[in-house]
Amino acid sequence: MSGHFSALLAATPPAEPVDRVPVTVLTGFLGSGKTTLLNRLLALPDLEGTAVIVNEFGAVGIDHDLVAHSTGDTVLLANGCLCCAVRGDLVDALVRLRERGASLRRVLIETSGLADPGPILRTLMGEPAVVAHYRLAGTACTVDAVLGVDTLARHPQAQRQVAVADLLMVTKTDLLDDVALPAGLIDRLGRLNPQAMRRDDAVMHAQSLRRLMERPPLDAPVELAPAYRPAAGVAPASTADAGLHAEDIRSFVITREEPLPRDGFAAWMDMLVAMRGEDLLRVKGIVALAEQPEQPLVFHGVQHLFAPPQTLPAWPGPDRRTRIVFITRGLDLEALDESLHVLARRKRRAPPAASG
Repeated sequence: MSGHFSALLAATPPAEPVDRVPVTVLTGFLGSGKTTLLNRLLALPDLEGTAVIVNEFGAVGIDHDLVAHSTGDTVLLANGCLCCAVRGDLVDALVRLRERGASLRRVLIETSGLADPGPILRTLMGEPAVVAHYRLAGTACTVDAVLGVDTLARHPQAQRQVAVADLLMVTKTDLLDDVALPAGLIDRLGRLNPQAMRRDDAVMHAQSLRRLMERPPLDAPVELAPAYRPAAGVAPASTADAGLHAEDIRSFVITREEPLPRDGFAAWMDMLVAMRGEDLLRVKGIVALAEQPEQPLVFHGVQHLFAPPQTLPAWPGPDRRTRIVFITRGLDLEALDESLHVLARRKRRAPPAASG
């Protein structure tokens, strides 16, 4: 086997180490309520051992009551958390935090409002000094209920922030004229990222974020939201939607009932990464391999970079289908599904000859 994904797959360990520190990324466009949410999170009890990394501390505005004292670019919070300003290399910041000792239990990284979270996710999955001690727990995104539709229409960064999130938190719902969320916002979020969890109650946002930060390392990697209805393996994209998003961001899932041959699946992923890596905004999946159908493979990646796949000791639930979720930019969904079919068929092992 050859290629980035094949090389990772060839060295797949049996299970992900459980002692790596979980890192959660909090993103969201300017003014969408990240700072308010962060303050509410830090007001929760039992957050000792939490480190918060922000792009520029001066712009965060941590509540005065939460601050114990500050030294340079580090602020000690009254609840025992540590808040670090990062104006340089994220890798260096994570290494320094790790060197503080075993008290570090979790990390939250808040991106700037205009940031594409992709580079941060790639750092968490691809930098050896980071991967050795940290794992990605998930990505959360705040969305303004009042201005969200216009923001998503005007700013590709906001689209990418929504697209890569595991948890969407709709903020400022108390400012809406109507009780219900705007239909246009629900539709837009559903099109950009239909499998993400969505939370509309601001009172529960801090707890929802906390639960994401505590997510176990081998928690179910592909859970489809009830509103997400893939058809015949691929959720087809309507040609009428072609001009809907400035960057043509789409989400879909590929499923397979029959286990896939290891080499065929690896060759398919290598091809995708090599040919369309820049357009793979987020990929995650649980895969049944023909060589080990009882021990599924879980993986996730951002663009060209993938974390080392992990083999689970058993399926996490009764659904044993292969499920691969893609957040992509401009891919031909039907061609993608067909290419997997072709490579799997080509690599599938022939049944053994009958004896006698």
